[in-house]
Amino acid sequence: MSTDTRAGAGGPAVPRRPHFPFRFDELTIEAEPGQSIAAALLAAGHRSWRRTRVAGAGRGMFCGIGVCFDCLVTVNGRPNQRACLVEAAPGDLVRTQEGAGRDDLAC
Repeated sequence: MSTDTRAGAGGPAVPRRPHFPFRFDELTIEAEPGQSIAAALLAAGHRSWRRTRVAGAGRGMFCGIGVCFDCLVTVNGRPNQRACLVEAAPGDLVRTQEGAGRDDLAC
């Protein structure tokens, strides 16, 4: 385990938890246990990971609570997953979603 620490807001230093990798398109992204896919992508500098069907406009996390559906990604072959709600897991394969994804695979 890493010995790096982060100081909380006036509290004691908190030991960093070990990170794990997952794949985002062709990239390897590091995440902390308990971190959402959206949080890990934002921490890695990615602000947009979906394109709208009509205009092709970039979308990423907007509301952060699963209401707006702007952060949709395909996770391990399942489209229409809200990245702000799905916890990242070691070895996940996350893909940029184009438009509405494939309805036949939606949960």
